[in-house]
Amino acid sequence: MLRPRLNLLLIVSATVAALVGLPVASVLSNVLAGDTGATWSHLAATVLPDYIGNTLALCLLVGLGVMLVGVATAWLTAMHDFPGRRIFEWALVLPLAMPAYVLAYVYTDFLQFVGPLQTFLRESFGWSKADYWFPEVRSLGGAVTMFVFVLYPYVYLLTRTAFIERASGMLEASRTLGLGPWRSFFRVSLPLARPAVAAGVTLALMETLADYGTVSYFAVQTFTTGIYRAWFSLGDRIAAAQLAAALLGFVILLLAIEHASRGRSRFHNTSGRRRPLAGQPLPGWRGWVATAVCTLPLSIGFLVPGYLLLRLALAERDGQFTTHFVALARNSFVLAGLTAIIAVTLAVLLAYGARLSTGWLAPSLNRLVGLGYAVPGSVIAVGVLIPVTRLDNWLAAQWQVWFASNPGLLITGGIAALIYAYLVRFLAVALQSVGTSLAKITPSMDDAARSLGLGQVTTLWRVHLPILRGSLLTACLLVFVDVMKELPATLVMRPFDFDTLATQAYTLASDERLAEAANASLAIVAVGLLPLIALSRQISRTRR
Repeated sequence: MLRPRLNLLLIVSATVAALVGLPVASVLSNVLAGDTGATWSHLAATVLPDYIGNTLALCLLVGLGVMLVGVATAWLTAMHDFPGRRIFEWALVLPLAMPAYVLAYVYTDFLQFVGPLQTFLRESFGWSKADYWFPEVRSLGGAVTMFVFVLYPYVYLLTRTAFIERASGMLEASRTLGLGPWRSFFRVSLPLARPAVAAGVTLALMETLADYGTVSYFAVQTFTTGIYRAWFSLGDRIAAAQLAAALLGFVILLLAIEHASRGRSRFHNTSGRRRPLAGQPLPGWRGWVATAVCTLPLSIGFLVPGYLLLRLALAERDGQFTTHFVALARNSFVLAGLTAIIAVTLAVLLAYGARLSTGWLAPSLNRLVGLGYAVPGSVIAVGVLIPVTRLDNWLAAQWQVWFASNPGLLITGGIAALIYAYLVRFLAVALQSVGTSLAKITPSMDDAARSLGLGQVTTLWRVHLPILRGSLLTACLLVFVDVMKELPATLVMRPFDFDTLATQAYTLASDERLAEAANASLAIVAVGLLPLIALSRQISRTRR
């Protein structure tokens, strides 16, 4: 009885892995299609240098920014005691609820020439436009700032955990050797946390490469904006595929650099037990400096834009909760809900198949599925549309032959292809959560269930799923929020006259109707807070 069920789960794993890998294979196969030389030459002579230069500049500056902010805040909250530390421990993750493109819309409205800040300065000091200089928010520097203060929590979370887990005994040893706080940080704590820092920076950079709303709104030409323009403005599928392949190359390069940064280094806690780590008090002005350092990224990334969004939404009261807004919310919730349910179901099957497997195939397939999260939404959209459109046209032709009627586009005309793209992108999120929790269930429970005559399916249903209830809810919530915020794939693949909160916010902001975009943006942020509240409660319960 074991072998057929095991093979069935392997078939499921192989099928899902093939479907996840199909968009990437489609992009790579189309790179060599058509008149490649002419298209590539045109791109190289016109827009490609800007795409490469801006993308490299974004990666370099955002990487440095999130590393500086994330490591500094992680070190302060993990290793020191200062006013407000217990609040900052969990509050510093809140900017993750604020999509970068929403931050871009809010700060553009606040900082532009006719915005509240510059208007206040002119009225207060009697200045005219020629009397003062003000930084341009819609620029490469502005985009870097948005990304840094939204994405630094990736570095903060991973680095803070590394400091707490690895610092207790080693810092005491370094102090006995005469190292002061700064030398202990640079010579002991930071080298031990290097893998966590590299992983956090890599996650932040992958989100930066995948972004479309911020760079498009700020007119920063990157590969993501180029893909969208080639597909929609020029109608050039080959150019879009080639740009998508180039963007994929950047992602692969990032992953390779992150892997190489770890090298052969291994870090272990060799102490007999993990002792609680008492925070070093920062008396007087040092404590208030630490408070200011933690307040700055939290304010820029969450508190100030949250207040400005709420103010804009209240100023546009006539546009709140209209029939159109309810329809947008319904579309977003339907897409996010269906994707989350399917993703969690597939994640349970994949994780359970890997648990039952004694070979290397099932875990390897799951790792392949996990790579989908590293692929930007714009690349996935191009990779999905090319084969699915061909399938759609073939089905329509066959339907015409069989039933003498034209059904239209059966897959791309609805939300099926869009949900498929979401699954390729976010199935890894559910699989990571479910797989980690399932691995914590001792195998002896499977043996006990088997001794009571329960089969594998019954064991999963009656033993594992009740234990995994919390993890399944968490995985479902994470996928739900990711889909709610997803913009590039939704813009490219949504059916005609089908908008979501994310696309509506982008469209209104692009038309400079920022106050009207506030309602949709605020709804996205509110939904994004749900998993962060759970994460914040978990952080606040941490005992060191």
